[in-house]
Amino acid sequence: MRIEQLQAFLAIAETGSFQAAARRCSVTQSTVSRQIRGLEDDLGMPLFHRTAQAKLTIGGERLLPRARRICQEWKQATSEISDLLEGRQPELCVAGIQSVCSHFLPPIITQFCQSYPQVQLRVTALGSDRSLKVLRDGLVDIAIVMHNPMLTSSQEMSVTPLYEDHVEVLMAADHPLASYSPAPWSEIARYPHVVFKDGYGMQRLVQSQVPETELKMVLELNTLDAFRGVVRQGKMIALLPQSALAESRRDPGLAVRSTADPILTRQVVMVTTQDRLRLPPVRQFCDLVQRLAEDSFSKFNDLPSLITLN
Repeated sequence: MRIEQLQAFLAIAETGSFQAAARRCSVTQSTVSRQIRGLEDDLGMPLFHRTAQAKLTIGGERLLPRARRICQEWKQATSEISDLLEGRQPELCVAGIQSVCSHFLPPIITQFCQSYPQVQLRVTALGSDRSLKVLRDGLVDIAIVMHNPMLTSSQEMSVTPLYEDHVEVLMAADHPLASYSPAPWSEIARYPHVVFKDGYGMQRLVQSQVPETELKMVLELNTLDAFRGVVRQGKMIALLPQSALAESRRDPGLAVRSTADPILTRQVVMVTTQDRLRLPPVRQFCDLVQRLAEDSFSKFNDLPSLITLN
């Protein structure tokens, strides 16, 4: 059964004529007759009495209300998909890591809202793993996260490299470690650490690059404000990316130091799905993000597994 068959059936039922139905459907009368014969073969009984005026049989009467509902649903579905392709969608949802939502996205949000005032933009700060999960579950359209090839290798995903930044040490201004520049890892390992919760890319980066036995991880947090508040109070320190430390550098109660070799580096990428890239608001947002990243950060050239936007 095809939608064209049901549309032909409705046209005949409403006009009482195969010829008039053909004109309404913009096809030949023989095409309409063939569509109805195919429909009757599928259902196993005639739908019309072939008299001077086509009248519904008992089978046609039973089919009529259901055919109307099916065709109405099809019309609604095609209209909604057309709206999507033309950029008319009610909202666009973005999930991103804390530093991106706090410092990178605000100017993009302003530009996007000016271009698409009818689209409600929703931005949520989440860890990298959670951001990718809600993207895969269809709850958001775009995720901006730390790169993790294990989580973004699906063919349906489109991954764009945005920028890289080095990991530095955040501490209280009067912390003993503040006397070093850069801070040696042997000294960094002496003090208790505040780290991001499990599921955040920064925790995975620190644990993979620095042996866990060398660092005293005593507290897990998930907001940059909480990191600053805890570190300001005492001897605890935190390893955080440069882009997350802009406010900390302006805070007289805090100090930021680079690390001695090895210098840890994180990669930030934008992830969406191939089908979403066909939607104008998603494409526009992705283009804005990519342009700002190109203007503000040095791009990675050594990520062969990534798929860039064309």
